[in-house]
Amino acid sequence: MDKPLNLNVDRSAKTSLSEQIRKAMALAIESGVLVPGARLPSWQDLSAQLGVARGTVRTAYAKLAAAQLIEASRASGTRVAQRPHAVKKGDPLPQAGSFLETYLEMTRGPAFFQMGVPATDTFPATLFSRIHAKAARTKAGALPLYPDPRGEFELRREIASYLAVARGINCSPSQVIITGGFGAGLGLALSVLALAGHAAWVENPGFPWSRKGLELSGLSLAPIPVDADGIDIDFGLRQHPDAKIAVVTPGQQAPLGPTLSLDRRLRLLEWASNAGAWVIEDDYLSELQLTGRAAPALASLDRGGRVIHIGSFSKTISPAIRLGFVVAPADLVGRFSEMAACLAPAPGPAIQVATAEFMQEGHYIRHLRRTKRAYAARQEALLDYLRSRVGVDSAEATGLAVLLRLPEDVSDVAAARAAFSFGMSPSPLSAWYVSSDDAASGLLLGVATTPMKNLARSCDRLLEVISQSRLPAPS
Repeated sequence: MDKPLNLNVDRSAKTSLSEQIRKAMALAIESGVLVPGARLPSWQDLSAQLGVARGTVRTAYAKLAAAQLIEASRASGTRVAQRPHAVKKGDPLPQAGSFLETYLEMTRGPAFFQMGVPATDTFPATLFSRIHAKAARTKAGALPLYPDPRGEFELRREIASYLAVARGINCSPSQVIITGGFGAGLGLALSVLALAGHAAWVENPGFPWSRKGLELSGLSLAPIPVDADGIDIDFGLRQHPDAKIAVVTPGQQAPLGPTLSLDRRLRLLEWASNAGAWVIEDDYLSELQLTGRAAPALASLDRGGRVIHIGSFSKTISPAIRLGFVVAPADLVGRFSEMAACLAPAPGPAIQVATAEFMQEGHYIRHLRRTKRAYAARQEALLDYLRSRVGVDSAEATGLAVLLRLPEDVSDVAAARAAFSFGMSPSPLSAWYVSSDDAASGLLLGVATTPMKNLARSCDRLLEVISQSRLPAPS
């Protein structure tokens, strides 16, 4: 063993011995005390050290392995698994209850049912790696000059062409600004608009990171409910008529999935034009509409230059490449370009050039077609199984997820945290609401990371976790 493992068990505690061992080791791994690659004692040795039955330790190790925290092999023994979001020793831990802690908790993985990440088995990783390696070699041998802060022209041209065909947006490459993902694009747009002190319409429920970004930029939140036609424009006009910006997901509302109706799209654009307000369109799922053809982007209807369209490659290629883009209205191109040059230059050129070639050669469109077919099949299988267990009304398709609605006496946050111990990472629906007072309880199960080979077993385990997450009855 690389280092001694100090671990104690309390035989008088109500928690089982195997669960005490699992929790202690999970905490040591999550906090960085046990770093990735660290060797652990075998379950036989640890059982002798603690004076407990071998089966007790073996059960704890099985749960840790299911959660992808440890891995075992005959050659190297049992070790802490390599994890992309593992806390490195020496890194300060986020403050308990802070936004950063919530962010890291909701994005940790990899895990089954995790949202926000694409499937790895549908992406041509070898092909993309070869293209990227060639681009990296080319850029490494080029003159040491500062790249265009707006992004590589090849990628901006390919994105403009793609948007014209796939999203109905007619824009020039000069309007496209490359960013480090959606968050960077939102930050760039908010810096350009400089609307601190004003109110912002936000979908309720809606993307938590967007809400936090607006608050960090000095805006006050004006939550607007969502129904089958998308964000309720009438509610916004009645309750928050003085707002100066709206952040919406019109293609597929995040997280409930409806497409913003044409009538509401036109009324939203009319409000923006009359009020001198701005609309930020988060096209977070792009073309990944699993039923029918994706609706044209809201920006395709914009004639007044009030819509700022933001997209990314996180859901279609990988969030690891941190690549996104903003389509700036023609009148704001100069301001966006200046802001990018001074405060938010585009990511490294190599990944941009590689993505441009991937798109130009038709690989990107073919990848999307394959991915949509695979995701549709996974969503159907997941829905069928869950409905056979909990009823038709308790599970529904929502974009690239399945929403599993929970009884009122079940904490979706507690259920999600408990599920992670078994290698699953559903997203609690309540976290997407502005206030817990009007939040519904449910779990969002990502389709892309649905385990098809062990679907029944994973779903049964999740339902078991849910049944154990009921809130205590009021005294």
